[in-house]
Amino acid sequence: MTTLTVEQSWARIETWLAQHAAVSHGLLRPPALAGDIAAAELRLGVTFPPDLRESLLRHDGVQLQDGTLTLGYYGPLSGVEDIVRSTEFLRNVGEDVAEHEADLDEEDRDPHAYWPHERLLITLGIGWQSSDGLFLVSRPGPHHGRVGRYFDEDIPSFTPWPGLRHVLADFATALENATPFNGRTPLAFEGRLIWDDDKTIISHPLSPLGLAAEAEEPLVSPAAEPVPAVPQPDQPYAVLTFGAPAEQAPPVQPDVVFVAGIPPEELLDKLGSVPATIAPRSREQAQLSAAAPWAACRPMVRAASCGNGWSYATQEGGDAQFGRPEVLRRLSRGTRVVRLAKQGPEVHVTVIEDGAERPEAARRVDSPREDYVTGPDGQQWQRIGVDPWPGSTAAYTRLLAGLSTEYGITWDPEGDGDEPLASALLLPVLDDVPPSRYPVCSVRDFDLGSLVDRTPPERMRSAMAAQLTRLASETGIDTYPEIAQALERIRRNEPVDVPADGALDLRMRTLSAEARAARGLLDAARHQPDPAPVTAADLGAWAARDYAAGALREFLLLPLPAAAATILSRRLSVRWRDDLAADLAG
Repeated sequence: MTTLTVEQSWARIETWLAQHAAVSHGLLRPPALAGDIAAAELRLGVTFPPDLRESLLRHDGVQLQDGTLTLGYYGPLSGVEDIVRSTEFLRNVGEDVAEHEADLDEEDRDPHAYWPHERLLITLGIGWQSSDGLFLVSRPGPHHGRVGRYFDEDIPSFTPWPGLRHVLADFATALENATPFNGRTPLAFEGRLIWDDDKTIISHPLSPLGLAAEAEEPLVSPAAEPVPAVPQPDQPYAVLTFGAPAEQAPPVQPDVVFVAGIPPEELLDKLGSVPATIAPRSREQAQLSAAAPWAACRPMVRAASCGNGWSYATQEGGDAQFGRPEVLRRLSRGTRVVRLAKQGPEVHVTVIEDGAERPEAARRVDSPREDYVTGPDGQQWQRIGVDPWPGSTAAYTRLLAGLSTEYGITWDPEGDGDEPLASALLLPVLDDVPPSRYPVCSVRDFDLGSLVDRTPPERMRSAMAAQLTRLASETGIDTYPEIAQALERIRRNEPVDVPADGALDLRMRTLSAEARAARGLLDAARHQPDPAPVTAADLGAWAARDYAAGALREFLLLPLPAAAATILSRRLSVRWRDDLAADLAG
């Protein structure tokens, strides 16, 4: 295959810009003067590679303003002055590490040194300054003219491009075909060259929750009874113990929520229990089950009664739930919730009544760390095997006793370990939709604020409903009947409710659980010899579905401009701007 010359590639680039991005075309600077290039080479003590010289003689970089031509994440092309300034700056930075690289031979300096003397930064990076971008090797030898990448405070590395002519040829092809260049797609919009991410996902991801449904819940093996030593008649014997006495086990002090006036089964239901997983379990069984593939990273809780009409729940695995405001509001609806939490030095008591926290009833204890000891010589050392925050351990017990006096809550955290209690995995409730705090200005280089200002609300809503439908189709969530029905009601401009535990709410929570489980399986596989049962592509698809469901939720709950920003930011196709123009026109 014949590689295009620098002149040929520039001709293609200029033609495309003139036809599709006139603003960016107008910001190309005229050719550099041969004398200026020679002066730069003399000042830097190098000879520019031929590709760089030819490119500069075509365009001395670009004008740095809105709409300027960039090479995606690598930023604008540098002119002669930019190259001199960037090279001298990075040489100064490299002086700090030069002494550590003094033993590198000539062959190793180009690929391994931080900033060799002959290296030239030829683009200005994301921030349009000398902190990152593409560089060329001007040192004679096997790497002469080779293209590398450098990002601020990162180790420079070579790209697959052997020279600048190859960069320009690939860039020209990406412009003409709207194909990715270094992972991003170049587009023309309102006379400017812009870059966007063309996201793709697999259409049928493997379901982690489906795998969990096929798995067996592990069961705790019955402990073998110890066999006592039996002395033989008329023979002496002795029992010997080796080593130091075992450390006393720390007290059981989990995070716990107490809810007034409801039975344990209803408490599990309010927490979002999965009906098929409800069963009596000991603490050991619950912890074993929560860590197994059967749980699919879903939280496990146990619940029981604790006197005076109160029920309580403890969590034995999965992402923490009892500190989430969404969970506490849901539990306290029409009743009172008391939460006791211990984390390191801190112990908290929080009281919530019918969704509102009561600050005057809260308690907080912050204990100093006590496992560090200062010796007679003034040196500090740490005691191993001791409670680092005994004050918070004692405070937990003290505050729990106070709950008994104040609310009639009687609970012994040590007492329910072996006893099977009602328990279940949770399908966690969704996070609150954050309020829209700031005016929406732009999304993906698109001036959404101006569009909102000049577009009648009804037309804007209709266009965003169409965009939401497109997003649902791209991600595959429109295959779920609950979401398809909601989209159809939106299209007909009919109200859509998302009641707690309704079909649409459960579907959104299930999608969130699928994404969380896929992420958890991949994370766990990093520390195991066998590969995860799901792939990164599966995770990407579930995450995209979860995000798309979140965009639908925002459309239903937030002001339209904020919801529009989320919908447009989640679109997978880089053609969404064309789609939006068609939706607004229709």
